[in-house]
Amino acid sequence: MLAPYACDPARSRGRRHPEPAAPTRNDFQRDRDRVIHSTAFRRLVYKTQVFLNHEGDLFRTRLTHSLEVAQLGRSIARPLGLHEDLVEAIALAHDLGHTPFGHAGQDALNACLHEDTGPAALEPPGEDEPHGGFEHNLQSLRVVDALEERYPDFDGLNLCFETREGILKHCSRANAQWLEAREPGGVGARFLRGQSPSLEAQLANVADEIAYNAHDIDDGVRSGLLTLEQLEAVALFDHHRRAALADHPRLQGRRLLYETIRRMLSAQVYDVIDATRQALREADVRSLDDVRSRAPLLGFSPAMREASAVLKRFLLTHLYRHPQVLETTGRARRIVADLYQAYCADPSLLPTGARRAGLSLRRQVADYIAGMTDRFAIREHERLTGERLFT
Repeated sequence: MLAPYACDPARSRGRRHPEPAAPTRNDFQRDRDRVIHSTAFRRLVYKTQVFLNHEGDLFRTRLTHSLEVAQLGRSIARPLGLHEDLVEAIALAHDLGHTPFGHAGQDALNACLHEDTGPAALEPPGEDEPHGGFEHNLQSLRVVDALEERYPDFDGLNLCFETREGILKHCSRANAQWLEAREPGGVGARFLRGQSPSLEAQLANVADEIAYNAHDIDDGVRSGLLTLEQLEAVALFDHHRRAALADHPRLQGRRLLYETIRRMLSAQVYDVIDATRQALREADVRSLDDVRSRAPLLGFSPAMREASAVLKRFLLTHLYRHPQVLETTGRARRIVADLYQAYCADPSLLPTGARRAGLSLRRQVADYIAGMTDRFAIREHERLTGERLFT
């Protein structure tokens, strides 16, 4: 049963290229299925979350992260009366545009596009490309709108407006204006009008935060870079660790870690459900139009928001900025920068399938690098430079 403020596929704003309805699936189900069958989705299994893919078989990748976001999103969507298939489609697609090597690769590619002073930088932007640097949310939208090549009549996956809106979580004003010029009243409009996206889109964003905080704890401990003793300084984690030990006094090691994370996840999920219900009542939200006209309504209570922020600061200091992680990401940044310079200096190195009309060389290069997996980027860098930065 959908709530009156939920997205309804029967009232969808539709696809950019009209298609007949499927006989057994609603449009949001079709979007989810198209994402799962896409090439970009399969590549996520070899793209970094925090630890590079070759560092261990059990660390999260962009693919397993996306699956966890989808699971958490559906768990929250159902009690709120939101459309589960739409939440899942957004969650599975939200990282399709991520570069190899996680945020290190994204930052390096963004810097290349901003700082390039070579001949390729003098070429004006093509009519079909965004302006400025590299935004992985916009790149995810580009993947589903243009870069996937699976259908005879159009580029991309031709997803519904509501799914595309959720994928574009953030967007600079310049790129929002570029999107608006190409699609008036489309997915870029809300950034110019100061409107909110659907609750399903808001939920995918919150589920993303819940997922990466929890699994980065798990991966951090598995890697040996974090310890349970260090995590006792984080109130959100330690509260549930103590509760787990009160119920299971002999619990220790990985079982204690898993039980603590499980309880922490449950507490965050229930907090989002309760806090959102209260926010919807207080804002007197009765329709999807009401949702779009209000500030974002789906999220944590103030207390849980602060507890989550403390956890994120802890992970930033003790995991993401750990010397071992920074040493690895430094090499990853170099690979991306070297690949960018090599392709811009000699466009013949780009495969034929990476060349697209309507795009400048530098944007074609950025699209190609962004689509790489970690291990392909490492191999390609070694082939072009003769250097082996990762064994």
